[in-house]
Amino acid sequence: MLIIDDILLFPVRGITWIFREIHNAAQQEFEHETDAITAELSELYMMLETGRITEDEFDSREKELLDRLDAIRREEGYKEDES
Repeated sequence: MLIIDDILLFPVRGITWIFREIHNAAQQEFEHETDAITAELSELYMMLETGRITEDEFDSREKELLDRLDAIRREEGYKEDES
C-alpha cells in the first residue's frame, strides 16, 4: 500500500518541491539585491566625500537607491506575512 501511496502522491510532492525551490531562489535574489544596493550606497557616499559628484547628483541617486531598498523590504515583509 505504501508504494501505491508514493506513486499517487509523487506529482504533488514534485510540484511542492519545485515551488519551494523557486521561493528559495527568489529569497536569495532579494538578499543579493539588498547587498548590492547597500554597497552602491556606500560607494555613493564615498564619491560625495571625495568630491567626484555634486550634492544634487548624490541626493537624486540616493533617493533612487533608498526607494528601491524600501520596495524590496516591503516586498519581503509582505511575503513573510503570507507565510
